[in-house]
Amino acid sequence: MKIFISFDMEGVAGIVDWSQCTAPGQPYEEGRALLLGEVNAAIDGALAGGATEIVCNDSHGRMNNLNPASLHGRATYIAGRHKPMYMMEGMDQSVDAVFFVGYHGSISGESSVLSHTYNPSVVSKTELNGTECGESGINALVALGCRAPVALITGDQQTITQAGPFFKDAETVVVKQSITRFSATQLHPLDAREKIAAAAAAAVRRVAGIPLPAITLPARLDVHLQTADMAQVASWVKGAERTGTRTVRMDGDDPLAVFRSFVGVTYITRVAEGR
Repeated sequence: MKIFISFDMEGVAGIVDWSQCTAPGQPYEEGRALLLGEVNAAIDGALAGGATEIVCNDSHGRMNNLNPASLHGRATYIAGRHKPMYMMEGMDQSVDAVFFVGYHGSISGESSVLSHTYNPSVVSKTELNGTECGESGINALVALGCRAPVALITGDQQTITQAGPFFKDAETVVVKQSITRFSATQLHPLDAREKIAAAAAAAVRRVAGIPLPAITLPARLDVHLQTADMAQVASWVKGAERTGTRTVRMDGDDPLAVFRSFVGVTYITRVAEGR
């Protein structure tokens, strides 16, 4: 049983400020320790549930936030930037189930701690088949393309709500209740880890009964950009069609191709704005 874990940072219990998510500094050191605790909890739970192989993809920031030697279960650790599949690098047909750990709400949704959708300077909203979504919905295109269910999602209450239309039978763990974009009522980290481990074990045991992401094909991903300039630049990407002053669309029967076009949009607009 092979489990793929895509982990982010903003949805981890105890994290409410960008300083905890960006190196260097003491707040970041504390934040990455909190992140490691939740990732290890997911690994421990998966192994307890019967998993035999764990692949972890660091999906936050510069994507090298953990000490590989500190990962439990001798998990494989994918780190570093400029990964072709971005937050889903390492995902393939050999994976039996996907975990999203430490995920956060979308930039366009209700108040969620440190909310954004890939790049908050560029993306203002995304819709998958007409349903507003965050990063979990976008990344689910890869899970669908590789024929693996998303079995576990952790984060704040908005993250879980936004994931609902796509992952109706996934195990979910709310580790904090967002109050605003920079405040939340949070579980103690040890409690959060216990809940994540239990949910991960349950998810692995239930894998056979968890359906693939509920994304009807052909899939249609509409991306709303902050400016007309960014929409124009985004339209240069293969598979991205400009549909309005500040919108582009990627669609097709191949969810992996739709996702790859979105990644192209993400990279080219990030460069175009000088970041």
